Formats: sequence, structure tokens, C-alpha cells
Amino acid sequence: MPNRSTDALFQLIKSLEKSEKRNFKLYVQRNSSSENLKIVQLFDALDKMETYDENLLLSKSKDLKKQQLSNIKAHLYKQILSSLRLIKNENNIDIQLHEMMDHARILYNKGLYLQSLKMLDRMKELARANNQVTYLLQVLFFEKKIEALHITRSMTDRAEQLTLDVDETNRRLVMVSKLSNLSLLLYSWYIKNGHARDENDEKEIQQFFDQHYPPGADEAKGFYERLYRYQSYCWYAFIRQDFLLYYRYTQKWVELFEKEPFMIEVETAHYIKGMHNLMGAHFDLQNYTKLKEALETFEAFSQSDLVINNHNNRIQTFVYLNVSKINKHFMEGTFTEGLQLVPYIEEKLKEYEIYLDRHRILVFYYKIASLYFGSGHYEQAIDYLNKIINWKVDLRTDLQCYSRLLHLIAHYELGNFQLLEYLFKSVYRFMAKMGNLSVVEEEIFRFLRRTFHLSPRQLKPEFAKLLEQLKQLQANRFETRAFAYLDIISWLESKMDNIPATEIVIRQKFLSRMKRKAVED
Repeated sequence: MPNRSTDALFQLIKSLEKSEKRNFKLYVQRNSSSENLKIVQLFDALDKMETYDENLLLSKSKDLKKQQLSNIKAHLYKQILSSLRLIKNENNIDIQLHEMMDHARILYNKGLYLQSLKMLDRMKELARANNQVTYLLQVLFFEKKIEALHITRSMTDRAEQLTLDVDETNRRLVMVSKLSNLSLLLYSWYIKNGHARDENDEKEIQQFFDQHYPPGADEAKGFYERLYRYQSYCWYAFIRQDFLLYYRYTQKWVELFEKEPFMIEVETAHYIKGMHNLMGAHFDLQNYTKLKEALETFEAFSQSDLVINNHNNRIQTFVYLNVSKINKHFMEGTFTEGLQLVPYIEEKLKEYEIYLDRHRILVFYYKIASLYFGSGHYEQAIDYLNKIINWKVDLRTDLQCYSRLLHLIAHYELGNFQLLEYLFKSVYRFMAKMGNLSVVEEEIFRFLRRTFHLSPRQLKPEFAKLLEQLKQLQANRFETRAFAYLDIISWLESKMDNIPATEIVIRQKFLSRMKRKAVED
């Protein structure tokens, strides 16, 4: 498993660019002291390490005493942040507004009230132009303070106008808070419960949504009100496996940025996540043409300065771009071709391992395993599935369950029949414990239980029987999840037709579908 150091200082140093490291050294030199010499020594020692090892650090840095280390690390952490703060990013709206507020406070403390108010007026214009409602409220409260404590005569009816502005801004902030809360609560609901599995689950999430959806939200026109409303509907639809509704609101989410493109720079992470969800919706709906278009747009965006020059943006675009590239190969049935992505993904997973959460790594392992499985490389698929199964984490129980199921089928394909009875019991117990058994999964287990000891000649009727049962379940919305994780239908069809790799069946289906679509168009 990846070595995920939890030392905050080590992670911060490893995130620095060369120019930022150079700037830190110059910053420390300008403020040189004996204490700073020690933090530079610590900085260099940590910078050279591949993984954080405190014992090794102390053995190689003789001037650093163990009892001093905690304080020196804290001082170094603060100094790095201070040096980074001096590298101004003029395009970062948060930094600009913070700086303007600092200047307004300095002018106020000098007794230059009118100059302070002029600075605050400029700040208000910038905040409004960039939809920064929270900063706008800070400005208005500072203005109220100045007007209440000093006679400025800056304009007539200022008190009335300030009161109206504060009331309107407060109203907007309340709506933004309620909708962002709802979006977060729905995401938390999904993490805990996964997709709705039946009508009772669907009724529960509908009641949950209705209970928390704020009155008047549909009429709210502000950028952030709409953004969080669309996000809330996305999660609501995704949980219910209503992928058409999910697509509609992911499209609205992305279009919101397309209508106000300057907000892509202000809220880059939200735009990236919106594109990820849009590509995911196209994949769920098997809309290949739209997925390809969105993927091309996102790949072009990944080469922009906004991504290249920002560490966080680079990491997020790497994750979502490559997940969608793999999904595209799944749709095309080009599993073997998709395996060409694996070395690059592995390289980046290593490079970004201290930043990526475990959920993202698990998703990549599962998708890589699926590429190997689809192309008929069952042993390699098992290697990646073992990484998931043996990684003891309480995240993504759905991935844990389907990894075990795919693991079982891969051993079935390899003819490891002595293992199957043990694996079957182990997987069944795991999934039953998680309360995660769908009708599709129950049918698969029943099939495996009764067939692992049969001869190849006896298997074909059993394959046909399971195929017929699962095709009937394909139209059931609550069973969509099982088919999304594992294309068991195509696997069965490959068994029926004696085709060695599942990708051949999926590729044939894809080509037929595209040919049919071309005729319709």
C-alpha cells in the first residue's frame, strides 16, 4: 500500500515548487538568526527525504535535538507559509480582497477615514464583480463601524443604503449557507449509505431532500446559490440512480461557469468537479459522443496555465481526466488499448501519494483491475484487486464489495476451483455484513455456488439461464449499480459464444450501437 506520511511539515515541503523553495531560502536569509539557521538545516534534511522518518532525520542532523524538534518544526512551518504569502498571485481574488481589506484597516488606524472608505468602495466593486458575498459582508460591516463612530459626511442617506445592502447580503448568505449545507449533507448520506437500493431507500432520500431544501431556493439568481442548488440536485439524482436528472444538473453546473467564464479562475475546483460529474453522467447514460466532446474540452483545460501553475488543480485534473479516459475505453471495449494508460497513472499515483485521499486510489485500482479483466489478463487483475481487498479502510464499501466479486470471477476464469468455495463464502459473508446484496448479486452468487464444480459442457445451459435472469433485471433502476461496476452481461455473452476476452463482446456492441446511431442521425 502507498506510504502515506501524515507529517504536515513534510507534506508542505514536498508540495513546494523549485521557485518557492528558492524564495523561502531568500526570505530566511533576510531575517537571519541562529534559530533560522536550524530551520534551514531541517528544511534541507526533510527536502532530501523520500518518506518521513524521524529517527533517520535526527541521526543525520546532529545539531537537532529531539526535545527541540517539535518547536523547530512548528517555527519552520510558519516561516514557509510566511514566505509563500509574499509571493503574490495577482489573479487570486481572495488574496486581492484580503490585501485591500488590510490596506483599508491600515488607513483607518491612521485616522484617514475617507481614504479607508474609498478603499472599501473599490473592494465592494471587486467583490460584487466576482460574486464574493462573504467578503462583501465584511466590507459592509467595516463601513458601518466607520459611519457609526465618525462623522465622515461621505454621502447622504449612507446609513439607509448600508442597512439595505447588509440586509440583502445577509439574505443571500443565508441561502448560500443552506444550499451548501444540503449539498454536503447529501454527499455525506451517499458516503454512509451508497445508492438507493429499493423504494424504501428512495423514499428516505426524498424525505431528506424535501426536509432540507430551503424555501425560495428556486428563485435565487446569484452564482453561488445556483451552484450549490445544482450540486444538491446532482447528489440527489445520483443517489436515486436517476442518471438523466443527474446529467441535466451536471450540465447546468458546467454551463453556469461557461456563462460567467471569469468564475472558472475564482472557483477552479468547483469547475473541475463539475466537469468530472458531467463526464461521469455521460458515461452512466452511455452517451459516447458527448463523453468524447467533454473529455476533449477537459483535456484542453488541463493544459491551461490555470492548471499547470497550480499544484492542487494539476492533481485534481490528473485524477478526473484519467478516470474518464478509462471510462471511455470501457465504453469502446478497448480494454487492451486502455492498459497503455497504466504506467503513467502508476507514476502519478506515486508522485501524488501524499496528497490523494484513499478513495481516489481505490477507484484507480478498481478501474485498472477492470481493464486487465476485460482484456483477459486475469492474474494482473487479481493483483490490483488484492490491493483493494487487503487495504483495511472504512471507505467505499461498494468498491470493496465489487472488488471481491470481480476477484472471485477472475479466479473462476483461471480455473482455480480449489479456491472458489473458500472465496465464495468469504465474499458472501463480507457483502451480507455490509448489507450490500442486490438482486443481481444474489443471482450471481447462486450461479457460482451451483456451477464451480461443473464441467465446461455442463456450464453452457447455466450461463444461458443466468444471462436470461440478469437481462430481465437490467431495466430495474435499483439494480443499475451492479451493471455499472461490472458488465456481467457481456462476460456471460462471451462465455456463451466461447470468446476468450470480454472486451471483444463489448467492442462489438459498441460498434453496432455507433453504426445504428449514425443511421438514425
